[in-house]
This record gives sequence, C-alpha cells and structure tokens, in this order.
Amino acid sequence: MRYSILAEVYEELEKHSGKLKKRDVIAEMLKKTPYESLGIVVNILTGRISSLETGISTNMMVRAIAKASGSSDSAVSEAMKKMGDLGLVAEKLIESRKQKTLSVRKELTVDAVYSDIIKLPDISGQGSQERKLSLVAAMLTSADSKEAKYIVKTILGEMRIGVAEGILRDAIAKAFDVEPADVEAAWNTNPDFGKVAQIARKKGESGLKKVEIEIGSPVKMQLAEKAPSLKDAMEKFEHLVLEPKFDGMRTQIHKKGEKIFIFTRNQEDVTKQFPDLVKLCKKGIRADECIIEGETVGFDPKTKSPLPFQTLSRRIRRKYDIEEMLKKIPVRINLFDITYLDGRILNDVSTKERREMLDKIIKESDEFRLTKQLVTKDEKKAEEFYMKTLAEGHEGVMVKNLDAGYQPGRRVGYWMKVKPTMENLDLVIIGGVWGTGKRTGFLGSLILGCRDKDSFLACGMLGTGLKEKKVEETDVTLKDITKMLRPYIESEKDSIVKIRPHVVIEVAYEEIQKSPTYESGYALRFPRLIRLRTEEKPANQADTLSRIKYLYTIQKGKRKS
Repeated sequence: MRYSILAEVYEELEKHSGKLKKRDVIAEMLKKTPYESLGIVVNILTGRISSLETGISTNMMVRAIAKASGSSDSAVSEAMKKMGDLGLVAEKLIESRKQKTLSVRKELTVDAVYSDIIKLPDISGQGSQERKLSLVAAMLTSADSKEAKYIVKTILGEMRIGVAEGILRDAIAKAFDVEPADVEAAWNTNPDFGKVAQIARKKGESGLKKVEIEIGSPVKMQLAEKAPSLKDAMEKFEHLVLEPKFDGMRTQIHKKGEKIFIFTRNQEDVTKQFPDLVKLCKKGIRADECIIEGETVGFDPKTKSPLPFQTLSRRIRRKYDIEEMLKKIPVRINLFDITYLDGRILNDVSTKERREMLDKIIKESDEFRLTKQLVTKDEKKAEEFYMKTLAEGHEGVMVKNLDAGYQPGRRVGYWMKVKPTMENLDLVIIGGVWGTGKRTGFLGSLILGCRDKDSFLACGMLGTGLKEKKVEETDVTLKDITKMLRPYIESEKDSIVKIRPHVVIEVAYEEIQKSPTYESGYALRFPRLIRLRTEEKPANQADTLSRIKYLYTIQKGKRKS
C-alpha cells in the first residue's frame, strides 16, 4: 500500500473535529487496505507506533530535514521558529526541493516506512546518531512534501489528528461490520489493534470472541480511580479490602513453564532489566501457566526501607551493566492479583476469589510476597491501617471492591486509590523560561500542561522543587531538567521556549484557582515538583483538564463546608 494514500487520510482527518466523521474516514480506508498490510496500517495510523521511543530529538530532525531538502540547518531552524511545527517545515522545504529538481524518487510504501521507523530504537553504539540521521533523511528524500510532513510528525510523536483508541475501535467495527464492544474486548485481551483488525476482517464477530490471551504478549491492566478521602472510598463498596499503595512499578508477570516475562503498566517488556525478579518468579510461582500482577519496589540494601520510584526507574531504563544495578537497587515485589491461570481468563471472577486463587500458587519469601490486606468496614481500623502504611514509607492505600470482577484497561470504579492531602497531579512540561542570576543557563521555570483530548493546555508555572545542587539521590536539579528537556525544545522567543510534550512530572500545589492567564482557564497556586514520572507514564496518560475541573469543584465544596 502506498504511503501517499495514508498521508491523504491523515490530511482528511486533520480537517474534521467530529468523532463520527473521523471514524468514517478511517473505516473507509481500512476497507480498501490489503489484508497483509492491515496490521501495520492500523498501528501506524495513530502516529504512535506502540508508544515507540525513536530517540530522534528535535535538533536531529532539523538536521535530517536540512539534509533531505538541501537546506542549511539554520534555514530549517528559522522556518521552525516562524511555523512552530517541523512537519510543516518539512512539507514546505521538500516541496521547494521538488520544484527545483526533476530527479526520480522511489515510491514509499506504508510497510517500508513502518519498517524504517521501528529500526530507529535499536540503532545503538558508536556512530548511532549519524546512522539514525541518515535513515530518517533517506526516508524524507524519497518522500513527497505531504508524505514528509507526516513522517516527521510520526517519528517525533506529534501526530495530533484526534485518532483516540475509541475512534479506532469504532472504525474497525464499522469497516468490518462487527460490534465495537467485541473489538474492545478482543483488544483488552490482546492489545494490538492491528491484529484485532485482521481478525475482524477475516473471522468477524466469532473470531473476535475467540481471541485468547497469549503468554508473552502483555494484557491491558485494570486502573484505579482517585478518591478524595478514605471515607469517600470506603462508602463506595459494600464489601471491601484495603491494601497498601506502593511507590513502585506496576508489574505484570507472565509464566509458561520455565519461561517468565515481565511487563510494565505501559506494556513495556523489562524482562532483561530484572533478572533477579525472573528468578524470584521461578521459585515462588507454583503454576505452570499464569498472569499475575503486583508492584515492584526498590529498597535500600542497608536499611531495607523502600526507595522512591524515581530511583527504581534507573533500572527500568538500564540496558547494560544490569548486574551492577542489581546490587545498587535490589527489588521486592508485592503481589495482589491474578488474571489468568492454566488456560482460564479470570476477568469475571470476584476480587475475593482471585486473591484466594493467587494465595494458593504463591510461595512467599522476603522479596516475593503477597500484599498485606485488611478486610473491614470500620473507619477507625481503616484509618489505622492507612496511617501505618504511610509510616512504612508507602504512598497511601488502595480500597478495592471484593465483589467486583477485573476490567482490563479501564477505570471502572472497582479500585479506589487514596493518598494524603490534595491529590497531586501528573502534568506535562510544555514550555519554560530561561533563568537569570544563579539559574542562568538553565530552564529556571517550567510551564505545565494538562491534557485535553489531543492537545495540552497551560495550567501553571513551576519553579519550586528544582534543586540547584543534588543532595539526595532522587533530587531533580536545574541541570537535570534542562538536559532532559533540551531535545524537545521546538522554538524560542526571547527567554521563553516551547517544548514538545513528553516529560511528565508529579506536581503538588496549595490549591486550584480559576485563571484567564492560562489556556486551561485554571492555575495551580504554588505548584512544586515532587518527582519525574516520564518512565512510568507517557504524556498521553497525564492528568486531564476535566480532572482539574473536578478537583477544583471538590476544593470549592470543602471551602464552603
């Protein structure tokens, strides 16, 4: 399938804001897509290829566009400052090149573009940056102006055309005359829309209903809702259980015989990074085939006390010298759920029964153990459990409905999480201001953005919580954050920079105020950085404008009472 066809669809989608129209445009294309290309087309359609990190910074893309268009780096940078979008810059400069030359170009296919893009993360070692640059430049050289625009946007993760999961689900359903609920159920069981689309076309509704879990392929995890207080959470359920809320890595463990797979909440395979956890699983799981969940927490090898997630994230990122990291940041896992056992999917089994099944197959040790539980409706006992959990260095508590099943990939109110004080927000850094005085040379203030559909709206300015010097290992310094953000700088005007949404941080604040100053209409009063969240939460899972509005309403209610 020609990539130009997909580029035309992208352009059509950009013209429409309505969900139904977007659904129809996609459905029409899927009907015409050859079966052998359908999986790739669906996965590349959203512009987010399995949440792939290509390692291509804004600066590297500037160089690639320059190389492909015959322009200078400075000319591309200047065009970027004026247009504010490297996709548009590529479109303009490639079109200009096309008008000046009559050279025959190689026709791009969707399969070829996809193949080249997924090569990017694996290019490493000496000279890797230049090899990546050459690969991207070669793609752009073969592209026409419209194709170049969308290749750039896809690689940079800036394809904001409003193709959310729900629209893609409905488009697959319409294209192949199946129910959206069946598409979603199949996707939750095997979260690959490309595979699901192929099944829907070839086998229809009956095929979707027969989709089975594949050990070694991550399954969507159930998500928790935030509760304003312990009392509010407890009032939701007739039968409930409390568990500690850990500051760690949500972990999905797959076991088949002696084979173990470890996945994060974002379906990232981290099996190689955690060989110690693999060994614990082999010793501690007494089942031939299962999928279980828990929270992996790093701990201090001397004091045995839990370490913040930010420290553990160094292990998640590490691709080499893994044995060294095992000694510096050992881990323990707290297991709390089982969703699959010896061929049986357990989504319709109650929380209470699933825990009983989990208990039977786990052989506990100091580093491989079941999560503590308290079954009670007594608020005083629950409060004592909550305070003890906080004293042990954990984030808070989970309140779970004992009668509920398990709903992959959704916040359905079966689990409530409770943390002290006003709920912190996970926000995206979308801009910054170069510092003065002691902060000269660093981004001294950060512009925070909340998610609103496919865009990010400013909701405050943060300067507190950034350290000038690192005292504790988990401190985030001005140098750290500037180095992290620099590859995502898109444009600068005077001292203000625009930053591509990527880095997520947890932010505490005194209160939420209405504000005409920011696009969101709200501002955080005295926001301060708590920790980085990028390793565990991508920008498209940051807190939303609707969440801020809800917290504002709760906060106002408290002030009135």
